[in-house]
Amino acid sequence: MAEKVWGGRFKEEIEERFHRFNASIEFDWRLYPYDIMGSISHCRALKRAGIINEEEERGIISGLNSIKEDLDQGKLKFDSRYEDIHTFIEKELIKRVGDAGEKLHTGRSRNDQVSLDLRLYVKDAIKRVIDKIKGFQKTIIQVAEKNIHVIMPGYTHLQRAQPVLLSHHLMAYYEMLKRDEGRFKNAYQRADVLPLGSAALAGTTFEIDRHFIAEELGFGNISRNSMDAVSDRDFVIESIFACSILMMHLSRLSEEIIIWATKEFSFIELPDSLSTGSSIMPQKKNPDLVELVRGKTGRVFGSLLSILSTMKGLPLTYNKDMQEDKEPLFDSFDTVIDSLEMMEMLLSGVRFNEKIMEESAGQGFLVATDLAEYLVTKGVPFRKAHELVGKVVLFAMEKGKELNQLELKELKGFSDSFDEDVLNWLDPKDSIKRRSITGGTAPDSVLQQIKQAKEELKI
Repeated sequence: MAEKVWGGRFKEEIEERFHRFNASIEFDWRLYPYDIMGSISHCRALKRAGIINEEEERGIISGLNSIKEDLDQGKLKFDSRYEDIHTFIEKELIKRVGDAGEKLHTGRSRNDQVSLDLRLYVKDAIKRVIDKIKGFQKTIIQVAEKNIHVIMPGYTHLQRAQPVLLSHHLMAYYEMLKRDEGRFKNAYQRADVLPLGSAALAGTTFEIDRHFIAEELGFGNISRNSMDAVSDRDFVIESIFACSILMMHLSRLSEEIIIWATKEFSFIELPDSLSTGSSIMPQKKNPDLVELVRGKTGRVFGSLLSILSTMKGLPLTYNKDMQEDKEPLFDSFDTVIDSLEMMEMLLSGVRFNEKIMEESAGQGFLVATDLAEYLVTKGVPFRKAHELVGKVVLFAMEKGKELNQLELKELKGFSDSFDEDVLNWLDPKDSIKRRSITGGTAPDSVLQQIKQAKEELKI
């Protein structure tokens, strides 16, 4: 078993099974680029503080760079005999540069080192997620523009409600993703705080220039309380929370795609290259991609509950429980990035059945609200108009007709306020055009939404 960095106080070797239970290198190896980056900056700070000399600084930095290069190229393999990535790199450095390597940990604890590595990882991961969000938003805009005149039913309670443009429906997801981006940016601010210099919990006695390290590593802020710095995982929780809401949005879109692809709806045709078949039913074409996104959403929710439960009862400062923060964090970012990529690919390949969608918007009395609003323009109070149109709908149902199939004399049987011009209010296309209010579903309004979105994305 590898030598421990804390072994001096112990008489006995750690039990092998406990070592495996205690170790984190099987998953925290992903932090190695950030651990090396942080160690190089810490090394430079040690030189500035007069703790190491110039030769030692050069040797340590050269050794750390060589370790990273070997790990990047697969020449150096992670060794599970070490309990974590930090110990592995430190011991490997000592092998390569000798006594100078043993000085690197001066003024630093694994507590502030782990927090630093995690914060650097989170900042990078958030940047990647935001890039993927923007990519998906661009695809939504492209598909919305391409289908700007396609009409479909809008739904409430999964019941046909009013006619809308497909592009208006899609742009709703653009807005959701825009809010997601904002949440990730907020989480980034919380992660953008340098903890190094906090040491185990009380700070270090060495004159480490924390402002220098912050500038080197691109941090906008420095932690103000060493105890908070090493025990804080709010930035992890907020990141997974942002991942959870984003996945919830993708899951809602997935559910709609699943419904739209059914024979009962037939609104869309999924690309063969992103669908699967059945092992027993030759005719099947299954929407596995979106079902997986829907399923993985629960997985990210579980990660959020996991880290919240881990942190809820921990006294200050560091506790080993906090080692359980990494797997949920890594998995949440991996899942979000993969899901965004898959959803972007799928949406760009979906074929919309325009005729069926438009026919569906013309069935089910979707212009009933328009009919009530028509009566309002004739001076009928809305609540009275609502009641009258409800009776008209019931009449049409009994006659087996849609509202636009009723004759004027039939409408006048309910109210003398109905006139010849009422027929212009019963076409789904006209219904959509009338909703030109900012944020509405009229073509001009949706085009304005798209224009605004393009300006936001600079496309």
